[in-house]
Amino acid sequence: MKRPPVIVVQLIHIQGPLKGEIQEFTEAQISIGRQTSCLLRFPADLTNISRQHADIVREGNQFKLIDRSANGTFVNGKQVQEAVLKDGDVLEFSKGGPKVSFLTQIKEESYVPPPPKEAAAAKEPPPPARKETPTSRPEPPRAAPLKPTFSDAAGPPPGSEPPEEKPVVQSVRAPLIIQFGPTLRSFKQLPVTIGKSPKSDFKLDRPFILEQHAQIFFAQNQYWVKDLTGQRLVLINGQPAGPQAPLRGNDELSLTPRGPVFRFLGEGRLAEVAAPSSEEPPEAPAIKRESPQRPVPEPKASEGLFSKVKKLFEP
Repeated sequence: MKRPPVIVVQLIHIQGPLKGEIQEFTEAQISIGRQTSCLLRFPADLTNISRQHADIVREGNQFKLIDRSANGTFVNGKQVQEAVLKDGDVLEFSKGGPKVSFLTQIKEESYVPPPPKEAAAAKEPPPPARKETPTSRPEPPRAAPLKPTFSDAAGPPPGSEPPEEKPVVQSVRAPLIIQFGPTLRSFKQLPVTIGKSPKSDFKLDRPFILEQHAQIFFAQNQYWVKDLTGQRLVLINGQPAGPQAPLRGNDELSLTPRGPVFRFLGEGRLAEVAAPSSEEPPEAPAIKRESPQRPVPEPKASEGLFSKVKKLFEP
């Protein structure tokens, strides 16, 4: 017996005071604004957002956005009064205001009946106790042959340590949400390949991204990233991920040392981390270059009167 599916609305903040947060709602109506009663509440000093700015209302298995503001609500850059939303739509509350990506996820809750009381109460009878007779005594266990031991100081011999078990990449059903700028993609089957190639599951046409760059997969009850570059370009918290490494909550996943960078928010959610604005270095003081000084000609000695008279008579 199954209960009706629960539709979860996920709003991923990609611009504004709540940037980087992911909020989930299961209510039939999601109120948005600055009032304290709103489910999605923006700070009170954000005056371009109305007290009751907009509502997201569920109608069957669809969701409709209704604008109730003075500054307008936009869907994918177009101002609307009412609009039916679809996964990946970008909602903007007032021109230049906060932006969120809209996504829905269906979660089915199955009902498993409890085991019957008779089956729970039924237990296997204990085995009958064995009575020992004086004539049938159990033989003492034989001592196992001694094996050579190694002291802690010397350590175990080379090759005696069990090899570390590495997870195997297999196709499994697990959710993955990737937010990159205004793009929001949702996957239900892993692994997911990231790269520049059109054959990649998540195409990322950015500098330094290779055709097949990285892979996100699920194994051993957690998410993993696999570096497909063979150049140790994929980093986790600034350190090379190696061939593959697990992803933990709030880990920063850098596809290259120059980005892009994602934050792993847990439960298969990757959100882009905006690069800090690079401040221009202060201008170096201008170096005043002095023009080379020209040699000053030495003043000629004034010719005497005798010399001038002499030149008049020279042939």
